[in-house]
Amino acid sequence: MRLKEAVVTPVRAMRWRYVPLLMVYFAYGVYATLIATAVTFWIRRDLTLTPAELAAIAVWLSVPWTIKMVFGQFVDSIPILGSRRKAYVYIGALLLAGGLVMLAGAAGKWLTFASPEALYVMASIAMTLGVVLQDVVADAMSTEVVDRRDAAGNPRPDAEVHAELAMVQVLGRLALLVGLFLTSGLGGVLAAIMPYEYVFLVALVVPLISVTGVVLVRLETSERAPIDWRVLGGGLAFGAVVVALGVLRVPFGQEIVFLISMGVVCTLLVMVTAELDHETRLQILFATIIIFAFRATPTTGEGMRWFEIDVLKFDEAFFGALSQLSSTFAIAGMWLLAATIARKPVAWTMLWLPVIYTILSFPNLALYYRVDEWTDRVFGFGAHTIALIDTAAESPFAQLSMIPLLTLIAIYAPPGKRATWFALMASLLNLALTAGAMQTKYLNQIFHVDRGKYGELGWLLITVIALNFVVPIVAIVLFGGRIAKGKS
Repeated sequence: MRLKEAVVTPVRAMRWRYVPLLMVYFAYGVYATLIATAVTFWIRRDLTLTPAELAAIAVWLSVPWTIKMVFGQFVDSIPILGSRRKAYVYIGALLLAGGLVMLAGAAGKWLTFASPEALYVMASIAMTLGVVLQDVVADAMSTEVVDRRDAAGNPRPDAEVHAELAMVQVLGRLALLVGLFLTSGLGGVLAAIMPYEYVFLVALVVPLISVTGVVLVRLETSERAPIDWRVLGGGLAFGAVVVALGVLRVPFGQEIVFLISMGVVCTLLVMVTAELDHETRLQILFATIIIFAFRATPTTGEGMRWFEIDVLKFDEAFFGALSQLSSTFAIAGMWLLAATIARKPVAWTMLWLPVIYTILSFPNLALYYRVDEWTDRVFGFGAHTIALIDTAAESPFAQLSMIPLLTLIAIYAPPGKRATWFALMASLLNLALTAGAMQTKYLNQIFHVDRGKYGELGWLLITVIALNFVVPIVAIVLFGGRIAKGKS
């Protein structure tokens, strides 16, 4: 019965008014996987960027996510042609389309006004801005689609509203994962059978998907808040500083940006949550610290993927198959476990996630030390099978970590300020990803990995595995017990 209930709950929860925001999340899932394999192989084949340089670029590309509060203020307070939802979705779609065309021009060498490396960076910035803008709108809608009053105009019970808000967050993650599932394998196949520039042009279907929902369903809101110049002004000033540091190439510019970002975002969060009671603010604070620690962990960067291409001979089609398998199990895991995660305390969720992540990291380490050669001789399966098993096992857990905090934000964000609340909290948690990207850059500078040079990749993998376990566990030990039992 419990399994049946877990399966049917998301279906029963679906509502037609959820369509616009789910289409945005779905489009992001399609975008994330349709071009991913082509981008990886194109960068390795045609560009001169090293894994450390790519990690540094990733830090800069994370900046728009850390100033989401600026976009949130626009979406909450500044209409464009009378629209504070639809217009911003359209603008985001145009930016995404422009970035894809630029990427195709760089790969096809029919855009020559800049080097392919520069075109890649410019295209990535445009696409990131487009995705961030649409994500802000979808986040705001995820709270607005839930009615606070029944058909008679009476307030609905808090527990009922909170449960629906949590389920909307679940449906949003599911929509994203369905997008991943439908196009992950296709992305690998397309990259294997056609020039990469054509893959990028095919991806122009993504912005069309994101605007389909706003055409089908009315999504404008009557909620409106005056511009909070503390948030908008602080965000714009921060953006200007970031641009200046990047253009002038100031030494330790990324580190300076990160420290300023933390100061600005934390200050703004303290101000906008001032109306909440002390206990609620502590709940959000401790939950945020734990999830921040979980997300602020490094990856190996592109070195492991290049090792798989060069040494293990994984091709585009197999990377597509890995992505397809990952998205399949992620959907199953999200579908069956999300409702439970939404009800459990944050510390409970975040305790078992890093433990599982650590255990599931060892197959990659085994592949580096070529354990696959032994398994092939003894058991008859090699690197491809180990990679498939590892991908299937670890895939469901990445999206699950965000559900408790997204639910907290959805519950407490006040009318008229929901986009700003979501954007500010997302900015903080995206700063965690920036911290992880910076650590990835540092580790790739310490353990030098490049095309055909994988001697230090083993130590890089071991260090990443250790950090991904220790950092979240320490945060849980320090702060998990301070979150009230039974609250997420």
